[in-house]
Amino acid sequence: MDRTANAVWKGNLKEGKGTLDTQSGTLKGTPYSFKARFEDESGKSGTNPEELIAAAHAGCFAMQFSHFLAENGTPAAELHAKAVVTLVPGTGITGSALTVVGKVPGIDAAKFKELAEKAKAGCPVSKALGAINVSLDARLG
Repeated sequence: MDRTANAVWKGNLKEGKGTLDTQSGTLKGTPYSFKARFEDESGKSGTNPEELIAAAHAGCFAMQFSHFLAENGTPAAELHAKAVVTLVPGTGITGSALTVVGKVPGIDAAKFKELAEKAKAGCPVSKALGAINVSLDARLG
């Protein structure tokens, strides 16, 4: 199974601008730029590769975790997963910090954390990010 995305970039690194399109159409002409990536901490001036990696990681992890919870006989009522991807200019992406808060009837905190760790290790995006530190904070809420 292949998934595709296309990037168009015009201009040099600092003043140039680009757009991203995805196969699904979720991103269509979505702007990205040097400012959006390195200068705008609010994240409102467009997307950037790190934000997209964070979205992929959070989504993949939540799906994997929901599978393990269901296999355990304790399907999740709701999972809120977040990934914070850290970029250090001049060094690169150094980590992805996963946080998950779940509403899971019939499970205790220890089993919840155990299955969350298993999902972190088994998630295909976590595996792809093997060159960086991937951390996890998992709790029932």
